[in-house]
Amino acid sequence: MEHNYKVKLFDELGFVRKKCKKCGQYFWTLDEERETCGDAPCDIYSFIGKPITKKPYTYKEMVNEFINFFKEHGHQPVKRAPVTARRWRDDILLTIASIAVFQPWVTKGIVKPKANPLVIAQPCIRLNDIDNVGRTGRHLTCFTMGGHHAFNREDDFKYWQDETVELCFNFFKKLGIDEKSITFIESWWEGGGNAGPCYEVITHGVELATLVFMQYEKVGDSYKEIPLKIVDTGYGIERFVWASTGEPTIYDAIFKNIVNKLKEDAGINNIDKEILAKITEVAGLMDVKDVGDLRKLREEVSNKVNIPVDELDKLISPYEDIYAIADHTRALTFMLGDGIVPSNVKDGYLVRMLIRKTLRHMDRLNLSIPITEIVAMQLEDLKDLYPELLEMEDYIMEILQIEEKKYRQTIKRGKNIVERLLKSKKDIDLDTLIELYDSHGLPPEIVKEVAKSFGKDIKIPDNFYTIVAERHENREEIKEKVKLPEVDVEKTELLFYKYPKMKEFEAKILKIVGNYVILDKTAFYPEGGGQKADTGYIIKRDKKFRVIDVQKENDIVYHKIENLNDELKEGDIIRGVIDWDRRLNLMRHHTATHIINAAAQKVLGKHVWQAGSDVDVDKARLDITHYKRISREELKEIERIANEIVLNNYNVKSIIMDRNEAEEKFGFKIYQGGVVPGNVLRIVIIEDENGNIVDVQACGGTHCQNTGEVGFIKIIKTERVQDGVERLIYSSGLSALKAVQDMEDTLEESAEILRCPVEELPKVIKRFFEEWKEQRKKIEELEKKIGELKKFELMNKFGTVGDYKVLVEKVDANPKEMLNIADNLATENAIVVLLNDKGNILCKRGENVDIKMNELIRYIAKGGGREHLAQGKYEGDVEEIKKKVIEFVKNKQ
Repeated sequence: MEHNYKVKLFDELGFVRKKCKKCGQYFWTLDEERETCGDAPCDIYSFIGKPITKKPYTYKEMVNEFINFFKEHGHQPVKRAPVTARRWRDDILLTIASIAVFQPWVTKGIVKPKANPLVIAQPCIRLNDIDNVGRTGRHLTCFTMGGHHAFNREDDFKYWQDETVELCFNFFKKLGIDEKSITFIESWWEGGGNAGPCYEVITHGVELATLVFMQYEKVGDSYKEIPLKIVDTGYGIERFVWASTGEPTIYDAIFKNIVNKLKEDAGINNIDKEILAKITEVAGLMDVKDVGDLRKLREEVSNKVNIPVDELDKLISPYEDIYAIADHTRALTFMLGDGIVPSNVKDGYLVRMLIRKTLRHMDRLNLSIPITEIVAMQLEDLKDLYPELLEMEDYIMEILQIEEKKYRQTIKRGKNIVERLLKSKKDIDLDTLIELYDSHGLPPEIVKEVAKSFGKDIKIPDNFYTIVAERHENREEIKEKVKLPEVDVEKTELLFYKYPKMKEFEAKILKIVGNYVILDKTAFYPEGGGQKADTGYIIKRDKKFRVIDVQKENDIVYHKIENLNDELKEGDIIRGVIDWDRRLNLMRHHTATHIINAAAQKVLGKHVWQAGSDVDVDKARLDITHYKRISREELKEIERIANEIVLNNYNVKSIIMDRNEAEEKFGFKIYQGGVVPGNVLRIVIIEDENGNIVDVQACGGTHCQNTGEVGFIKIIKTERVQDGVERLIYSSGLSALKAVQDMEDTLEESAEILRCPVEELPKVIKRFFEEWKEQRKKIEELEKKIGELKKFELMNKFGTVGDYKVLVEKVDANPKEMLNIADNLATENAIVVLLNDKGNILCKRGENVDIKMNELIRYIAKGGGREHLAQGKYEGDVEEIKKKVIEFVKNKQ
């Protein structure tokens, strides 16, 4: 699309527009002699060993320099967002850019920005280049994007291209970067359905900033102007630090103390900085992302430094591991510090992947320093800028210890899994490698090592972890939704918010479509926010119509009527009656859900986040993120705190707030119940007598007016939903009383059966259990003796088939007894096939038999097992089975 890239600054200072003789891109420069655009691969990194700023900067200093510069130029600083974008949006897992903080609500014009213009230094996580980290000298998984953003409307226009380019140029100048070295490359940006022109701002071969002017919506192959025009800039804070120090790699610039500590611990000698610089320089000239095998990079560097590839590999590989560890532990510090819980799905999967990849790098170096100590160094480096991370230190350290233990156990178990797989499968392809990693946590390097012992060579793509991360980042959940008919009516007035205790109301029927009735106003609560819909009646004169479901879409409430007939007509005035006992239970359980969540956070930690909920009439459930099973003591404490909140009769209030105001005041924790759309939020607050917040959430559900109305809360049980998510199931009010009474009934019934008082149950059950164990031992001994006796009964019934003795017999025994009998008979060159009258079949072989029992059982019956022992179910009579066994054994010799 045509665009005029000329700006006021270019005119005033005499910038010239040129076409790069290498790549053909147009760019602007003050250097009339320049022939190339300045970006790699057209130009090399010329700042390595020759810093380009007036002084070297640390990471902290550069963040402050960036924020302060734009603050001085009229931008209001705003706080960073978490690196887990799931806190405020449901379309991406991780925060990948500073503009992501303002998507989708601000960028769509639904919500006003927190400030305008604003400046932010946003830590970001991108895993699309994870396999290049440590190898190219410049790639990071965790980086800070400095952004100054302006959101321009017709009636409130802040600034556009002229000012953006000038601000960028002046920031570079303030740092002491030579004006003539700066080039502005004309480019075009597209993403998320939007598009616009942009400049890539380059100096000394490295891109330090991108200036995007988001002004179009892409519709098919054409572009449509959007009313909100956004200045979206991205400054690479770490790259500025790197250019200011002239270090050979970005890792030496950002993580110097950590890199040195790891080198010392690993006993690695310093190598010539020229070699490291050359790797970075050559990687800058290559689009490494498109080179499937990074061997090509090695070969290029080998030629440049005149060192054989294999020798270079030995020199460089330990450095690459150290650099990757330094970067990955920085990412982990933010991911865990922002409360992500490792699991097998979503951002939990990504953090676990990163922990395990880090541990793999550490194993290769044989480090003695634990991962917790490296992360502690990261926390120390970051504490001034991000003090909130230190508040999560205990959680971070415990998670790392637990995950390392799981990783070690996985490696131990995994080798056996790979061995079994290799015996049954000729080749292990990429999909199998990913399946082994996803399902069993097995790194591809371990699979390769085991395969080597089988004489097989497995090819691991250099971008393996990138492929894995992308599959999980792009995995979408398909949610089924009730399909409602489209109608053209005014939005429904919601009475249940204005009058939370309204049991009856009068309304007018606006529309009848299918079996749905749409009213002008309603006190029926539609299903949403984990709360079930109200039920009740619509009454016309003396005729009742049962409301069996209520749904809401586009601000219109649909009432589903059971057996709807033509007695109800559009324009009728009706009376709505809510099933109040049902609503009251739903309200109690919904408020109890908020209370339980608050109590769980207090007991288990700030990482606890609601992962789902379901509020029903007789009970409710709350799914929370947590990294281990909730102990009995923790559960009792959660229950105690929850009931203390109830007894204190705290006020429960709901207020309507501007989205930005709510986020500023309460933080992203208001989205515990999930992403809430819109500029205006309904905030439900539980606060104590001193006005302190007990719980606060953006919530559209119905609630009690004080915690005392909830009544007694009883946690019935907990269960693990999946790794990293625990479920609490509980009741409140009279439902909780019934739950306790049901438990008491169970205890009374058990006591009656065992003929003891309830309080004696534990002691009596323990005694019975010990006696049962003793009896079980005796039974097993008797079963073995029966097996030995059966041996004498059956040993003369063997037939001979080729080199083997074969027995096929029906016995009066259960499967365990059958196994004992077979153990006594299947020796040396014997094959034993036993059946019983319940349809069970067992095949066992002696140590000198080469025929596989799992193959035999599949031939004669249905079942499976191992080579020496297989079990299953059979059909037919013994003689038929015997014929098949003899036939199979003959064919196998």
